[in-house]
Amino acid sequence: MRHRFAALLLLLAIAFSPAMAQQRSQKDKILPYPIHQKELANGLNVVTVPYNSPGLAAFYIVVRAGSREEVEKGKTGFAHFFEHMMFRGTDNYSKEAYGDILKAIGASANANTSIDRTVYHMTGNAEMLDKMFEIEADRFQNLNYSVHDFKTEAGAVKGEYTKNSASPYQQLYEKLVSTAFTKHTYAHTTMGFFEDVVDMPNQYDYSLTFFDRFYRPEYATIVVVGDVTPERVNALAQQYFGDWKRGNYKPKIATEPKQTETRYAHVKQEGFPPYLTLAFKGPAFSDKDKDLPALSILSTLLFAENSDLYRKLVVEEQKARFIGGGPQFSRDPNLISVSASLLDAKDMQYVKDELMKALNQAKTKPMDSKKIEETKSRIKYSFAMSMDSPDAIANSLARFIWLSGDPESLNNIYSVYDTITADDLMRVAKKYFTPATMTVGTIAPTEKSPVK
Repeated sequence: MRHRFAALLLLLAIAFSPAMAQQRSQKDKILPYPIHQKELANGLNVVTVPYNSPGLAAFYIVVRAGSREEVEKGKTGFAHFFEHMMFRGTDNYSKEAYGDILKAIGASANANTSIDRTVYHMTGNAEMLDKMFEIEADRFQNLNYSVHDFKTEAGAVKGEYTKNSASPYQQLYEKLVSTAFTKHTYAHTTMGFFEDVVDMPNQYDYSLTFFDRFYRPEYATIVVVGDVTPERVNALAQQYFGDWKRGNYKPKIATEPKQTETRYAHVKQEGFPPYLTLAFKGPAFSDKDKDLPALSILSTLLFAENSDLYRKLVVEEQKARFIGGGPQFSRDPNLISVSASLLDAKDMQYVKDELMKALNQAKTKPMDSKKIEETKSRIKYSFAMSMDSPDAIANSLARFIWLSGDPESLNNIYSVYDTITADDLMRVAKKYFTPATMTVGTIAPTEKSPVK
């Protein structure tokens, strides 16, 4: 009897240990819900996160093609252009029919583009998930538009560019990235270069080429979060996207040469709040490396509203309206920006010197360990508390999918935050905050930048 009891205990241990281990490992992750992944034979990745939202589901499609993939001269702005064109309709569903279906199933849909991706998203009735799959699969595989429709949308894109470029902030951003980058495609914004946007109505044939290259399953990930099961989502993905043909195009994205001296980008603007940005070359995203989390924590400690420098420049001396900054999370090495909005352009050199002084002190003066731990806790707590809806979860997963291709990068990167020490903060300060890799951006009423 004793041997049979021992054997029973052993069987129970074998049966329950993996489940318990999975439960424990899930508790250690920033996202408390399991991420289910399945890759179809054509390369399309399908991600499902069941979430307690009765009758509601978020449906995202992440296309890992943004302005970064616009490698050909004279052909920028097309990733953003297709954010518009994808709502133009197909032979099966016109633009109007697509909108009517969304209303009928109680769904809302939109899209957005950035340097590394284009994201299409809708949230609606989980019981109508099959219809969501049907209409999205149709436009991703069967988008059809005339030359007239193309030119109409290209004109709308030009209007959007003109509207955005009226902002001095946007003008500075365009000048800043085109000055900081000389070879890499991060040199142009998501909107593209102005001369390319103006010429876009003449690029109908190229638009077909762009769509054929990037709207392929190997560039796409479907994310469904909410009142769903992985089995249902995977079955619908296979049914509607299983025949989507894989492509074979891979863009050759130039490596940015090492920057060796400070560069300057300036916008002359009278009657506008003076503005200063110090942009340093930073690292690419990695869910294993410490540099980006360390830079995020360091930037928060140095420039957040409870920092000593913020209190000095904004509260006590009233030289600046605000200061802030941090690294950009992107697929390739990008910029770490520290910015300040000033009350008087005459104070710009002083504010720049104070910012640099803080950055240089961070190279040799260890940050208080208690403040580091408090900052890490705030960052993680803020994120965890924001995961309160299917849309919020899907949006966060989408971010890490376009950065790495793997939604688990969300959990991985927040685990790295836990490991950051004061030594890591000093190390990244020394590594990245150097004048040789800095581009200074300014908005002021003067002809040239008022700082050196």
